[in-house]
Order: sequence, then structure tokens, then C-alpha cells
Amino acid sequence: MESLEVANGKSSALGVSREASSPPQMGFFIAQVVLRFFTLAFTGAAIAVMVTAKETVEVFSISFTVRYSYLSAFKFLVGADAVVCGFSMLSLIFVSIFNKGKSNHYFFLYFHDLILMVLSMSACAAATAVGYVGRYGQDKAAWMAVCGNVKMFCDKALASILLSLIGFTCLFLLTIMAARNLRVSGHLI
Repeated sequence: MESLEVANGKSSALGVSREASSPPQMGFFIAQVVLRFFTLAFTGAAIAVMVTAKETVEVFSISFTVRYSYLSAFKFLVGADAVVCGFSMLSLIFVSIFNKGKSNHYFFLYFHDLILMVLSMSACAAATAVGYVGRYGQDKAAWMAVCGNVKMFCDKALASILLSLIGFTCLFLLTIMAARNLRVSGHLI
């Protein structure tokens, strides 16, 4: 009977049944690699755009320079994107190495993706809030819109936030895929 299981693509060594890599598993692997690569690329691009966001303006003969590092929400976005970018690279390597057959690492990947997704979401939300106030102001709090004076800086910050949101979306899709795979594989209680 054991030889029949081996011939059908199953192995019963140590009492663990492993199926041969099927097309749905290969599709899951390819989607994972693509989404992890996109997360890496978009968060890396978001860092590059935000770090280069700098503008100097002159108002009433006084020169002002605006940099991302002057705003804590933008520093948080760059830091979170750096963490997400680095861990996405590590997880891409991890997924590529441990792709052999059916893996029991789904929970760790799910947990990893969930933590990175929440970190990315919080950084995007903070940066979006500051960017919104910078662009439109807040009349009730008497905060003036500043993007009319530093348009290039605000445009770069907006581009960085959008790139980070695309990276967040990739992490969200990875989390959904990992949760589904946990449920289908029976590793979810």
C-alpha cells in the first residue's frame, strides 16, 4: 500500500501525507512570489521618492526648506516602508527556498504578512492624514494649507504615499491568500 501511495505522488514517511506540487499549489506559489516582489518594489520606490522630497521656498525674503524628516508621520512612513521592504525580500527568499511540496509554514507566512500589513496600514494612514492637512488645511483648527507654497514637495509626498498604499494592497492580498491556504490545508483551527 505504501508503494501505491508513493506512486500516486504521496509520501507517508513519519505519518505525514504530502501531495505532489499540483497546479493550484504552483499558482499559489507564483502569485506569492509576484506579490512579494511587487511589495518589495513599490515600498522601495516609495522610500526613494520620499527621501528625495525636499523643497526650498522664499517667503518675505526668508528662506524655508521642507524635508520629509521634518514631519514625524513621513519619517514613520519611510521607516515602516524600510521594514516592509526588507522583510519582503527575506520572505521572498524564504518562500523560494521552502517551495518544495506542501509546506507547514503557512501560519508563519500568514502571521508575517499580517504584521507587515498592519504596520504598512498604520504608516500610510498617518502620512495620509498629515498630507491631507498639508494640502487642504483644517479651518476649524486654524491650520493653513501649505502645499500651495511647496507644491513639488507635496507632490512627491503624495506619490510616495500612493506607492506605499500599493505595497499595502499587495500585503493585504498576500494575507488573504495565506489565510485561505491555511483553511484549505487544514492548518487553521
